[in-house]
Amino acid sequence: MKELWAELLSDWVGQLSLFVIAFVILMAIFFLIWFMKKSGEGPKS
Repeated sequence: MKELWAELLSDWVGQLSLFVIAFVILMAIFFLIWFMKKSGEGPKS
C-alpha cells in the first residue's frame, strides 16, 4: 500500500487525480449540507 501512494504522488498526473478526487468529495459534502439546510427552511412565499 505504501508503494501505491509513492507511485501515485511521484507524478503530476497522480497528484492532479488525487486533487480532483478530494475536490469532488468535498463538493459532495458541501452540497449535501447545503441541500439539507435548504430543505428544512420551508417555502419562501
